[in-house]
Amino acid sequence: MPASPEEEVLGKAYDSRLMRRLVAYLRPHWQLTLFAIVSTLFYGMLQAVPAYLMKVEVDRYLDPTSHPHLPPVLAHFLSRNPLVGISQIAFALFLPTVLASFFLEFSQSFAMNFVGQKVMYDLRKQIFLHLQRLELAFFDRNPVGRLVTRVTTDVDVLNDLFSSGVVAILGDFFTLLSIIVVMLKVNWKLALMTFAVLPLIILVTAMFRRAVRDSYRRIRVAIARINAYLQEHLTGMAVLQLFNREDRSFCEFESTNCTHMEAYKDSILAYGLFYPTVEFLGVIAIAIILYLGGGMALHNAVSVGTAIAFIQYSQRFFKPIQDLSDKYNLLQAAMASSERIFKLLDTPVMIVDPPQAKSLASPRGQMEFRRVGFAYKDDQKVVDNVSFTIEPGETVAVVGHTGAGKTTLTNLLLRFYDIQEGAITFDGIDIRDLRLHDLRKNFGIVLQDPFLFSGTIASNLRLGTEGITDAQVRDAAKQVKLDGFIESLPQGFQEPVRERGSTLSVGQKQLLSFGRALAHNPRILVLDEATSSVDPETEHMLREGLRCLVENRTSLVIAHRLSTIQNASKIVVMHKGRVREVGTHQELLEQRGIYFKLYQLQYKDQEIPAARVLAGRELSPERS
Repeated sequence: MPASPEEEVLGKAYDSRLMRRLVAYLRPHWQLTLFAIVSTLFYGMLQAVPAYLMKVEVDRYLDPTSHPHLPPVLAHFLSRNPLVGISQIAFALFLPTVLASFFLEFSQSFAMNFVGQKVMYDLRKQIFLHLQRLELAFFDRNPVGRLVTRVTTDVDVLNDLFSSGVVAILGDFFTLLSIIVVMLKVNWKLALMTFAVLPLIILVTAMFRRAVRDSYRRIRVAIARINAYLQEHLTGMAVLQLFNREDRSFCEFESTNCTHMEAYKDSILAYGLFYPTVEFLGVIAIAIILYLGGGMALHNAVSVGTAIAFIQYSQRFFKPIQDLSDKYNLLQAAMASSERIFKLLDTPVMIVDPPQAKSLASPRGQMEFRRVGFAYKDDQKVVDNVSFTIEPGETVAVVGHTGAGKTTLTNLLLRFYDIQEGAITFDGIDIRDLRLHDLRKNFGIVLQDPFLFSGTIASNLRLGTEGITDAQVRDAAKQVKLDGFIESLPQGFQEPVRERGSTLSVGQKQLLSFGRALAHNPRILVLDEATSSVDPETEHMLREGLRCLVENRTSLVIAHRLSTIQNASKIVVMHKGRVREVGTHQELLEQRGIYFKLYQLQYKDQEIPAARVLAGRELSPERS
């Protein structure tokens, strides 16, 4: 399964435009961020202190031939008595330095991890809010697995950037800077000897970055493929098992999983070689100091304490370099993730409320399609020059072959998509001049494939709408003949519903959809093939619910089964995206047009004579 090209691109390790946008998420938490930066600054400065205190102790108290030059404050504080002076260095200076380093590192880590979680919370909230506002056409173009990756994996990478990236990079920089300054201050010759291995470290680091960059790109592509493959095959598990594709699917998944493992192994190898190599170069630096520094100490060019301090500085000097190399890869990954996230957030919302929205004081529910034209793709019209009217209280049915554009009409009416030609009016107002909330709150819709959310029976009937009482929920279930089934459940209306209603039959889920629509008491009802995928017994129960739903309501019914719409006030016959016939059931039969042929095809096994059809004595499914 191919991955999105977006997953392949890593981009630059630093992009000022993206970083400015990322830093904006820190502004609400600037106090904690500033506290972390200040803690990191002092922590980095303190890293040079322990080795310097060791130098002072050796030169002042343990090497009688040495006459160290100390800062006036330190010289005045330290006693000339060796035992007292060593105690002062150990307990009054060294121990507080270590404790201060501990608390500063803890403060910085805690503060930035806290900020990272806050930023993750804000980002995920913003992404989900944006996804809810995007039109359905966006979801037609973008797989669900990719969008889930944006909200989970990509945001997690940014959390790593904020919690252990940006401020940690500053900490490593401050540590390096303070050690370099002190080393040059104490003895610049030994400092330059220590820095002699830096060119080799730079070369090794460049090779490491290149290897890890390639392996990280492959890891990311493999993860994207695994996510997409899992999402698709878990959703279609019934089909997979029905056609005995388990072994083939397992082999395909194993191949993708193996690619991910091999990429990770390459990354492990790169890290496994890099850290020991830097350690080895650090040991070379120590050997240089031992050899040259020891010789200089023998000739009194440097003190013994200075040589010892430089050994410790060299050990501390290379750790921040290792961390910075690792942070480089983190920064690169964060730039790539932020680019993908901001690309999603920058996707314009095409269907929005008008700037000067008109209001519906007392909606009547009169709707009119005026020469409506629409195409999902620019050169393929699905609906062309469609015109008809739905009066308040009418039940209007739309019929036609598959692909005739029936469902598209409901999508356009509810502004899931915007029309490209003509106009759709609601009480004489173009629906594009109404707020989406004001428009859609008048509609209740029952789809062919009912969707249930995880929760309970009651929560799926109520769907979070405030004001729907328990009594109204029970009454809605009773009217669609669902109360008997619900009362038979162990927990009744509080019975848990699993993801997509997996524990319920298609008919039960459809009845719940009818009950949901009835509980919300919509002014206008839209039924989109609501009875086409159920058995005759369930359809009979659904018809009972349907009669309750359409009573005293304006209704738009899309149906394949003509038996369900014979009593409609008006039937609109669609063919190849156009309205071909309009009339009542009997009027359309008398025209002997498309509707007549559809009716004959649907009841061809019953061999109903045309004369009986025209006379209105055709068999209903119950009588047949």
